Amino acid sequence: MLQEKLQIVKQRFDEVSDLIIQPDIIADQKRYISLNREYKDLSALMEKRSQYVTLLDNKQEAEAILSDEKDAEMIAMAKEELDEASKKLSVLEEEIRLMLIPKDPEDVKNVMMELRAGTGGDEASIFAGDLFRMYTKYCEGKGWKVSVVDMSEGTSGGFKEIIFEVNGVNVYGTLKFESGVHRVQRVPQTETQGRVHTSAATVMVLPEAEEFDIELDMTEIRIERTTSTGPGGQSVNTTYSAIKLHHEPTGMIVSCQDQKSSHKNLEKALKVLRSRLYDMELAKKQAADSEKRKSMVSSGDRSAKIRTYNYPQGRVTDHRIGLTLYDLQNIINGDIQKLIDEMQLYQNTEKLKMSDELL
Repeated sequence: MLQEKLQIVKQRFDEVSDLIIQPDIIADQKRYISLNREYKDLSALMEKRSQYVTLLDNKQEAEAILSDEKDAEMIAMAKEELDEASKKLSVLEEEIRLMLIPKDPEDVKNVMMELRAGTGGDEASIFAGDLFRMYTKYCEGKGWKVSVVDMSEGTSGGFKEIIFEVNGVNVYGTLKFESGVHRVQRVPQTETQGRVHTSAATVMVLPEAEEFDIELDMTEIRIERTTSTGPGGQSVNTTYSAIKLHHEPTGMIVSCQDQKSSHKNLEKALKVLRSRLYDMELAKKQAADSEKRKSMVSSGDRSAKIRTYNYPQGRVTDHRIGLTLYDLQNIINGDIQKLIDEMQLYQNTEKLKMSDELL
């Protein structure tokens, strides 16, 4: 019963309300932040619960009038009240069921995005550049801040690789399903015969790890300082501001040369390393939960071909949910909300099926 589920939620809300004012909780930063996020989510549910209880009372009151009342005018008013309460309850119940779906605690995090040119040579690098512009325009439209960490430019434009961070509200929850292989089918600028080629780029979306999520042992990290390469002016190219980190336990290498300051580059590189290590831990957890999640779309499989951008037909197809949109030009210019909405709808539908089994 939904009422019973909401009663359990209310008990948890009362518990969390008490916990967040306890001095020992306030002193534990990680737990305090986590409980505050939970309190915010539960507060929204409590507001819906209040509306739900009021509507149930209205419905019961109208039913009581209809069972006893003889006056025609009162009966008509009660029928109208019952009809209105029933309609509102139906909508509200659906909203509450969606809100009761367990949230991924990672969804609120900022992200590190890594785009890499795949098969297709120069054309793959150009496509990686197109994807970077697409995501940049989308993020700017959301009011999110995009900051480049490191890049390696392609020989004919675009990027062999580009890493950037995105800061905003619920960034990971919005972008996490963009991870995977993106294909493009079009006539490359270098093609003289007019033949359509297929190229690819890989997108990785990593939740940005807080310092208390992953504790780095700096004795396991070798720091290499070099001069930056590429554009940036004399001060960038002649000072040892570029940073390369070698993480000995994993063999992971992270570079950052975007900032003029060596300290700032080190800070950004450590962010990327922390996020990659955190993502590895998440991937292990997802693998452990794979049986439970097998019907859902994974946000972790980077080898999966997830989307095709076909220029001759002006279409974009998401292969995971069988969605095709004939709106390529707007999509590649940053209008990807429809694709994201459909992915989230699919995911929520799957989660609802699981949630209903527990209700």
